[in-house]
Amino acid sequence: MNEAIAPEAVEKLFRNAKRRLAGAGLPSPDLDASLLLEYATGTTVLARITEPGRLIPVEKIRRLDECIERRLAHEPVHRIIGKREFYGLPLKLNAATLVPRPDTETLVDLVLPFAEETANRTGRCRILDIGTGTGAIALALLSEVPGAVATGSDVSFDALQAAETNAQALGFADRFETVQSDWFDAITGRYDLIVSNPPYIRSAEIADLDADVREYDPVRALDGGDDGLDAYRVLAERSRMFLEEKGALAVEIGHDQNQQVTNLFEGAGFRKTGERRDYSGHDRALFFVK
Repeated sequence: MNEAIAPEAVEKLFRNAKRRLAGAGLPSPDLDASLLLEYATGTTVLARITEPGRLIPVEKIRRLDECIERRLAHEPVHRIIGKREFYGLPLKLNAATLVPRPDTETLVDLVLPFAEETANRTGRCRILDIGTGTGAIALALLSEVPGAVATGSDVSFDALQAAETNAQALGFADRFETVQSDWFDAITGRYDLIVSNPPYIRSAEIADLDADVREYDPVRALDGGDDGLDAYRVLAERSRMFLEEKGALAVEIGHDQNQQVTNLFEGAGFRKTGERRDYSGHDRALFFVK
């Protein structure tokens, strides 16, 4: 812990923060130190590089120290700063939401051509994001498809509050609405596209997750049941009645679930027409049509 009693140069603070995080074996000490420094002191990366001798007042040093202590306890850096960028959009988080991850951007990439084509052909694309959390997937699609409108559903009221806050901040409030719903229980109407990043981790594997995930992500957004497929069963069995005749559905999956999830949806009358791998080369997103 840094018991600051006098202002210190910003570059020295950065080096010390990186050293402490690296010493604890955290995977990205350079990036984490940079993000926490900017959050706690307001000093951007550019300012740190161009003015390395800039003195940071004691109260901001103490705030930085508190952030570092939280990171050393494996609290994810984006939970500490309360936001994360997804598809170029800054999204606020809360305890009821997952931290949007870059791998989920592959789901947006996969469905984007369909959403654009539907909006161009019919004048709109109506999207339902099941388990919306921060609203990441739906809001990313709204940012790319001006003719799209979206409904974000979630069982968690607090998660929906985060999604609404993000939609308002990004200027999408007039094209985005939320519904508190346990899966499809409160959903009405029909949609051109249903998307979901559902819980897909096997229950027995939750205890083996990294502490960053296990201790801070909401368990019900992770736990997919004994075989990790409970959510896909619900989606396969119930989504057809909420899709337009030429509607489509896309889901994020675990890296080893491609064939099992495909079998579930094909058994429910869907046809797989697309899939996408994530940045690590793992199967990550599947696309189905009625």
